Amino acid sequence: MFLGRFLHTVDSKGRVTIPAKFRPNLAGGVVVTRGIDRCLYIYPQAEWDRLAERVRELPLTKKDARSFVRFLFSEASDCVPDRQGRILIPGYLREYANLDSEIVIAGLDNRLEMWSSSAWHDDNSDLEKDAQTLAEKLGELGIL
Repeated sequence: MFLGRFLHTVDSKGRVTIPAKFRPNLAGGVVVTRGIDRCLYIYPQAEWDRLAERVRELPLTKKDARSFVRFLFSEASDCVPDRQGRILIPGYLREYANLDSEIVIAGLDNRLEMWSSSAWHDDNSDLEKDAQTLAEKLGELGIL
């Protein structure tokens, strides 16, 4: 399980050092892809394989399913962290998430999210303002 939030930077070659706390779960490889909120999702290879299996079951006759498969897979990139725990983030993914120098890496149970520091701050501020409403909606679903 991935938990916590860490500040890091993107180096001049587009590499990001994964927090030491997360490295053991990522040593077998990762897949980096576009996230829904203009962030990046980083999945351990085994978790990505589970997700891919579920996505394969979506009906290709549905436009939304085709669009989601395209969104998730077409710009995904796989890699293995180097000895220093760094992964290379392709330029098109850095551009998508507006990653330039300072970034936030957040643990979210089965994946990591990588955000530009400013986007993380904005999104988190909105979340804090709407926490009560969100809690009520989740309560209606029986989650809280």
